[in-house]
Amino acid sequence: MVIVDELKALDKPQRAAFIAALLGWALDAFDFFLLTFILKDVAAQFHTSIKQVSIALTLTLAARPIGALFFGRLADRYGRRPVLMADVALYSLLAIASAFSPNLITLLVLRFCFGIAMGGEWGVGASLALETVPAKSRGVVSGILQEGYPMGYFLAAIANLFLPQIGWRGMLALGALPALLILYIRRHVPESAACSAQQTARAERSFVSSLRGHWRRLAYVVVLMTCFNFFSHGTQDLYPTFLRVQHHFSPGLVTLLTVLLNLGAVLGGLIFGGLSERIGRRRAIVLAALLAVPIIPLWAFSPTPLLLGAGAFLIQVAVQGAWGVVPAHLNELSPSEARGAFPGFAYQLGNLLAAANAYLQASIAEKTGNDYALALALVCGVVALALALVTAFGPEAKGVAFAPK
Repeated sequence: MVIVDELKALDKPQRAAFIAALLGWALDAFDFFLLTFILKDVAAQFHTSIKQVSIALTLTLAARPIGALFFGRLADRYGRRPVLMADVALYSLLAIASAFSPNLITLLVLRFCFGIAMGGEWGVGASLALETVPAKSRGVVSGILQEGYPMGYFLAAIANLFLPQIGWRGMLALGALPALLILYIRRHVPESAACSAQQTARAERSFVSSLRGHWRRLAYVVVLMTCFNFFSHGTQDLYPTFLRVQHHFSPGLVTLLTVLLNLGAVLGGLIFGGLSERIGRRRAIVLAALLAVPIIPLWAFSPTPLLLGAGAFLIQVAVQGAWGVVPAHLNELSPSEARGAFPGFAYQLGNLLAAANAYLQASIAEKTGNDYALALALVCGVVALALALVTAFGPEAKGVAFAPK
């Protein structure tokens, strides 16, 4: 298999950087998605509505650009490796602190702060991995790396099985687990050679000066990532609530369907990440986005668990297939001297613009008699077409050298 061959070809430092970035993103997503499974329980605890609790998801997404810029600039100045360790420690601490929230306001504040830390991880981890691996392996590594997100969702789904025993506070307390990753990074992961070579030169430059001549590129990538974030969060964040509230499924069945969803996501990332090496980043994204459209009725409106599971699996093959190309595409579109900050900042600005997704979908569902299926289908359909269009008219930089200027 091409994927296995590419991974075998990596040397020990390259493999370590890849594993650290993958686990960092997976555990980051694990902490984020824990909350999506317990919106109903938190609402009951604090005597409020699911819509009000969903603001926590909006605040987390809205805070991520702050962390992306802050930690990205630190990574450009001081290196990817130490900043990644600090970021993992911070988001683990804030995730577990959320478990002790005495009221909704405190929870919202803590999840906003968690969003800052979460925003820093993707850009720093992706640049560390993709600057380290060979250019010919970027597509495959990108596809696997981005699937850390559904892997984290998968782990959160497994944790949901224990919800009746440990409660929603126990679920959030599991957010301490990612801190163990720091030990692995400290022991096994070297700094990226490309980063080390550029550190001295770019330490004297501000982020604004690094972007001189690249503002149109930044604006385009922000629009692109807004579409991407609506695409993923619009098909994931309220999916467990859709199953629990509209279909009244048990936690065990919700977990099973979410596991199927994430298996499809991982498969999609592997397929389209590798495919992007052959047909280009843009074509792979457009193909995956358009694939989602005919699957929407099966995914959102099926009457039985079996058909819903098939729809969940297939929709995420498309959604995360498109996303599997993102780490390579964004890093290749980034200015060399700002690669620690540019991809993550653009990604998280897109997250900010898409941050209202959970609240928007919950509002649509509330106004239509808890019809979450309609809310999910509307967002997915519109955004899939928008993503294909924006990508088709964008730039391509496949295989660009990650060398100092």
